[in-house]
Amino acid sequence: MKPLERKDRPYPRSFAKRLTWRVMLVVLIVMGIIFYLIFSAGWASIMAGIHFLTGKYLEGKSEAIRRTLTEVRVASVNTVPRLEENIDKPERMYDIMENLVRQNPSIRSCGISFADGYYSQKGHWFCPYAVRRDSDVVVQTVGDKQHDYLHDEWFTKAMTAEEGYWSEPFYDGQDKKTALVSWLSPIRDKQGKTVAVFGVDLTLEKLEELLQSIFSKDYDSQGGSSYLKVTPISDDDDGQDSAAVGNWDGEYELYMFLINGNGTYLVHPDSQRVVKGNFFKYAEATPDTIDDHLGHIMVSGRSGYYEGIGDQDLILDRMDAFVEFTPIKDSNWSVAWAFPKIFFDVIGYLVGGIFAFFVLIGLLIVFFACRRSIKKATKSLKQLASSADEVAKGNFSTELPKLKSRDEIHQLRDSFEKMQHSLTSYIDELKTTTAQKASIESELKVAHDIQMSMLPKTFPPYPERDDIDIYGMLKPAKDVGGDLFDFYIRDEQLFFCIGDVSGKGVPASLVMAVTRSLFRNISAHVSEPHQIVRALNKSLTDGNETCMFVTLFLGVLDLKTGHLAFCNAGHNAPLLVEQVVGTIPCESNLPIGVMPDWEFVSQQIALKPGSMVFLFTDGLNEAENIKHDQFGDHRIVRVIAQLLTEGGNQPDIIVGKMGEAVHSFVGEAEQSDDLTMLAIQYKCSHTDEQQ
Repeated sequence: MKPLERKDRPYPRSFAKRLTWRVMLVVLIVMGIIFYLIFSAGWASIMAGIHFLTGKYLEGKSEAIRRTLTEVRVASVNTVPRLEENIDKPERMYDIMENLVRQNPSIRSCGISFADGYYSQKGHWFCPYAVRRDSDVVVQTVGDKQHDYLHDEWFTKAMTAEEGYWSEPFYDGQDKKTALVSWLSPIRDKQGKTVAVFGVDLTLEKLEELLQSIFSKDYDSQGGSSYLKVTPISDDDDGQDSAAVGNWDGEYELYMFLINGNGTYLVHPDSQRVVKGNFFKYAEATPDTIDDHLGHIMVSGRSGYYEGIGDQDLILDRMDAFVEFTPIKDSNWSVAWAFPKIFFDVIGYLVGGIFAFFVLIGLLIVFFACRRSIKKATKSLKQLASSADEVAKGNFSTELPKLKSRDEIHQLRDSFEKMQHSLTSYIDELKTTTAQKASIESELKVAHDIQMSMLPKTFPPYPERDDIDIYGMLKPAKDVGGDLFDFYIRDEQLFFCIGDVSGKGVPASLVMAVTRSLFRNISAHVSEPHQIVRALNKSLTDGNETCMFVTLFLGVLDLKTGHLAFCNAGHNAPLLVEQVVGTIPCESNLPIGVMPDWEFVSQQIALKPGSMVFLFTDGLNEAENIKHDQFGDHRIVRVIAQLLTEGGNQPDIIVGKMGEAVHSFVGEAEQSDDLTMLAIQYKCSHTDEQQ
């Protein structure tokens, strides 16, 4: 037989070569780990020291700002009761404003802006206002046609707020140049109605002073935050702000800045960015996304640092930045310190380059030594590979080569010989197993169809009736499940139930079928819910050697009167959907099938026309996503409440939207439990409509 040319061989690369490269890979990994440890140890020491020092320094600045904000907020909170106590004394407001400014050096000004015409004698606008002017406090009234605060966004938003909050920064409405931020609090009258907005002002210049660094030099005489070098920015010829990304000509090397939760600059060495500039706006204008992520991390209340913020003129001018940041406690503000990253890269690159050179020399020596040794040791493996290839083609009778060596390769040869004898019997067994599995899957499919046929599946079930509307669904976690729901009308009464059998699969489905049949048979002769449940419990307890039980909610609704009698056996309490969403108060009781002599009790409520009862199993509220977070009762209520606001209070809409909501929440996670929902809406009868 003519041997194959090299180009025709299916595996041109030999095992010896691959093993050599794998050995080299291991050596490379070991050398790389050593290199990484040495490099990282030095690098980590430098960065840890920098991070520690800058972090401690920023914590001090953050605490100074927090104390100032707390002073302003506490002063405002303590003043609110006095304002509400004297709400019927408009002239008293001036004294309260003046005293607050005089007693709190951190407060620049304050004012209380009343709703339109709250005091009829004061006209549309009435805003007692106190402001610190040099060493004195001036009291005045603000608000007229030229200063119509009634339609300002800050006023309308604060009037609907539940509690106080820090406003967006703004310029003083009188001098148009003083940058301020206010703590806004709603003021309520004795009936609890919001009638005014109380604002206490803090200057951003005060925050700038708190951020002045002991490392500063060449400090801008006009004020600014901490930096080492800064070239002031002027407006372009067309009057446009030149601080836009890509046009920032400032040569910043080290500075601090402060932003609020919306990314608005409160302090920045470029005065044109304060109040008017926004971190997220500048970040969105850059092609990379790391600066966008940095902004979201900063306003999320976390502290830390980022390396390598790119040269997009967002942080530093034409160089990567190292940014250390920390939150201002009790607020959504964040303060950051930025300086060039290149200072720390140079040392690391120099040490790494020298060490990498010696690693490369060592790798070349190891490569040639390994290749020679491995090629000699794997010669016999080629002989076994040729014979094994015939076995792989299905020729199990192929004779394997005789090997002289007594090592792992010889052991491999013996293993192939054993495999030849076992493959034939294994294939026969596999064919038999495959046929059996196909039969089981077919039987499970039939069982699923039988189980689903036992449940109501035609909706609406009573299209000829206008006094009731019902919609339900059941989605088993496996081919068959243990959830059930059922309903039917007898003597103008709607008998319905929903249940969940302990366990899953075929055993649970059998108990489910028995429970559903018992419900139909017993309720055909008994109308009291607790008696039906008691009979169900007695029947399921007898001979229950597997100790399976069923949580069940059973109700009887009088379609003439709306009277609902029900009995709960350890099931989730249903929701009552009217104008709002509430829970029907239920006795918990035990599940059926646990104790044969348990005394179940009935309860009753009266349903109003249009009311809906929403029943579900724990496959809904305990549905989990990939993070193992549960859907929860609060999300169920939220979905129904949202549908009520949109007018979607029909049973089919609620069940459908709830299914979409839980599917969206679970995502790619596997369904862990059967999911069942049943919505029953009691409507007006023909008699009610005529009346």
